Amino acid sequence: MEKSMNSTTLARTKSEQLVIETQAAATQTSKSPTMQNEDAPITSESMGTLSRKSSQRMVVGASPGRSSGGNKNNSHIRKARSAQVKLDVEELSNGAALSRASSASLGLSFSFTGFTVPPDEITDSKPFSDDDIPEDIEAGTCKPKFQTEPTLPIYLKFSDVTYKVITKGMTTSEERDILNGITGAVSPGEVLALMGPSGSGKTTLLNLIGGRLIQSTVGGSVIYNDQPYSKFLKSKIGFVTQDDVLFPHLTVKETLTYTARLRLSKALSRQQKEKRAIDVIYELGLERCQDTMIGGSFVRGVSGGERKRVCIGNEIIINPSLLFLDEPTSGLDSTTALRTVQTLQNIAEAGKTVITTIHQPSSRLFHKFDKLVLLGKGSSLYFGRASEAMAYFSSIGCSPLIAMNPAEFLLDLANGNINDISVPSELEDKVQMGNSETETRNEKPPPAVVHEYLVEAYESRVAENEKKKLMTPLPLDDEIKLKVFSSKREWGASWWQQYCILFCRGIKERRHDYFSWLRITQVLSTAIILGLLWWQSDSKSTRGRQDQAGLLFFIAVFWGFFPVFTAIFTFPQERAMLSKERAADMYRLSAYFLARTTSDLPLDLILPVLFLLVVYFMAGLRLSAGRFFLSMLTVFLCIIAAQGLGLAIGATLMDLKRATTLASVTVMTFMLAGGYFVKKVPVFISWIRYMSFNYHIYKLLLKVQYQDITPPVNGIKTDNGLWEVGALVAMIFGYRVLAYLSLRRMQLHRGA
Repeated sequence: MEKSMNSTTLARTKSEQLVIETQAAATQTSKSPTMQNEDAPITSESMGTLSRKSSQRMVVGASPGRSSGGNKNNSHIRKARSAQVKLDVEELSNGAALSRASSASLGLSFSFTGFTVPPDEITDSKPFSDDDIPEDIEAGTCKPKFQTEPTLPIYLKFSDVTYKVITKGMTTSEERDILNGITGAVSPGEVLALMGPSGSGKTTLLNLIGGRLIQSTVGGSVIYNDQPYSKFLKSKIGFVTQDDVLFPHLTVKETLTYTARLRLSKALSRQQKEKRAIDVIYELGLERCQDTMIGGSFVRGVSGGERKRVCIGNEIIINPSLLFLDEPTSGLDSTTALRTVQTLQNIAEAGKTVITTIHQPSSRLFHKFDKLVLLGKGSSLYFGRASEAMAYFSSIGCSPLIAMNPAEFLLDLANGNINDISVPSELEDKVQMGNSETETRNEKPPPAVVHEYLVEAYESRVAENEKKKLMTPLPLDDEIKLKVFSSKREWGASWWQQYCILFCRGIKERRHDYFSWLRITQVLSTAIILGLLWWQSDSKSTRGRQDQAGLLFFIAVFWGFFPVFTAIFTFPQERAMLSKERAADMYRLSAYFLARTTSDLPLDLILPVLFLLVVYFMAGLRLSAGRFFLSMLTVFLCIIAAQGLGLAIGATLMDLKRATTLASVTVMTFMLAGGYFVKKVPVFISWIRYMSFNYHIYKLLLKVQYQDITPPVNGIKTDNGLWEVGALVAMIFGYRVLAYLSLRRMQLHRGA
């Protein structure tokens, strides 16, 4: 009988089950078979997950004494934490009240029948919390088990933080305040939210306290365990930027694996690092999409929520003590945003310190934050417990007149918008005085006056007390404090390991571009057209050699032009990634530069082989294995030298428009001075031809084809060509050294 009743209730919706159970407990009906069985314990088929705050307020099942289940039921309920604050049956019935729509949007399922908990296990069962979310709408089933291995506890304090921006005009310079004396603190196990309207200084404050911003215009103090910032902290800080900076052609698993191999300690083996990457994938519920490409603007990949979790995984993979996130919920729907914030809460509960900016959270998200800093026009309007924010603003005369999301209420205040908000008497008096500066049509003070009032209220009621708290030394061992102050960098891999990892990553990322049908079609179609135009040309006659000289010059120009405009995009496109990874000390700049420039070579040398295989034999150039391979080697030298020029221009300017313009002028000049169009160049400008790789490549190709033939073509001496080879080798290394020095000068974040 009990089984049939359970199967019946399972067929009902979740909210109907809740109503039936609570009504049955209230009326103590004897008709229900489940209630007649005195030994039946409290049951749950699919216990929904409640927040850690709500789990301290809600009790599952009926209150003791109202059920006919006898002492056993009461005992079981007490063991299952019935000592928590209880709700009356009427209140719980009204709270049947947890609508099916809201439970569905949370990804939770509420049911109180169908699963029997043994009495001896109820005592050990943990309270229901969001840690138990059984299903993620995007990632499928996941079981969060966040890293609980010991990590260095870091207490972050920032006091009177100021930041100014100097705008230089044509004749004068103007200073603009971005932050005005911001104070706050956060401890391990807490989530601090930096909230405010757009332009209030949230991201600037996050970058400043996260060690990503060092300028002479920064004031105040930021301390970590009562110590200033040091290079050691880079290995203990995770920083998730607002933009998802990821390689689009790498899969989720490859992205996290490369990060693990670069950032985790040298003490771990490669297998241990790769296992950590897999663990993070399962912790974040990404196992379903682990073999899917990240994707980007023109590449289909994972969803926005999954991409954001990959960014978080890139940072938590090192088990950081501090985790900074810049608007992690931007662009996400409410359910995915809730899941993301719940992830941050789980990370904090593992003993880490989490600081995040948030733009406009839902009410559910707002109640998950432990502490809150509310900013308005660069000034602090509130700092304290997030749960006490509404009470504070009510105490200064600002409270909502209608039911509002707390976050919306706070943002309205920060913007100076007091519609549907009660006005304190001080502001009402200003309006009634009839000052033209403050009076408005609806008799409401303007935003500037509201902002001034909120800043004054905060400084007089909260600021001094908070600053006194920050002056209190932390009860930490001196060893922990001094460890934070260490200036020693901790590299996760040796220089050679960094080079090998970045080399493999570069090939995997760019192989899709190099082997795209567009590029292959471009090269092969050009080769076929050239082969048809110079079809089986005669190399024995002077006239035929003159025609072939035009073909050889075009080959020198084509393989000089093509790599330059490919290499120009290298560093400007990867600047965001380079800045992000160098700021985290993932690798040395020299290892990155060498890996980035050499990983292109295997891919760059495949298409020229196909090109020459078509052109060489269709055009009837001299059939000799030695001449063919020497021609191939000459083209390779041309490609590598042209790449160096493109890398140098791109790294020096770091702007695609300016770099493209400069490259066009440079390549055109080198082509005109290449020795084919103008035979006698004026002396005052003849030096340009010696800087032109087109000139040296053209001469080498002629010497390879006609070394033993007289008279020389175009008056070029048919020697061994060592001078030209030396000039090209000098260009290959010279341009790359210039590109590396330009990257060193580029203003990256700390550690550049």
